[in-house]
Amino acid sequence: MLRLRPFALVGCLALLAGCSTTSYDSDSEVSGRGYRAEGTASYYGRAHHGKRTASGERFDQNALTAAHRTLAFGTRVKVTNLDNGRSVVVRINDRGPFGRGRIIDVSKAAAEQLNMLRSGTARVRLEGL
Repeated sequence: MLRLRPFALVGCLALLAGCSTTSYDSDSEVSGRGYRAEGTASYYGRAHHGKRTASGERFDQNALTAAHRTLAFGTRVKVTNLDNGRSVVVRINDRGPFGRGRIIDVSKAAAEQLNMLRSGTARVRLEGL
């Protein structure tokens, strides 16, 4: 029968934990072409303005950018508000959204064009370009 000593077990667990980390590099391989999804969008603005995004650039609430969980940084996505038909094209430069049930977080400027500032969220369709 194989017996592991306590320190060996801890070492094995530490090794396995190091191997199980998720990297966004694998996410960056996801192409936006042909991507389509519908769900809820939210926006982020002043509280994050000037902070670094997952792509390394500084967040600008006045730029037409967005956060998506898997699309590659730099992917352009057409976001259409399903309640009013307004659309905007954003560039993915961050990871998220982290809110439950959300599929994209757009910048304040994009939210303004989608006419969703007052509500904070909107039902949207995403189309990768």
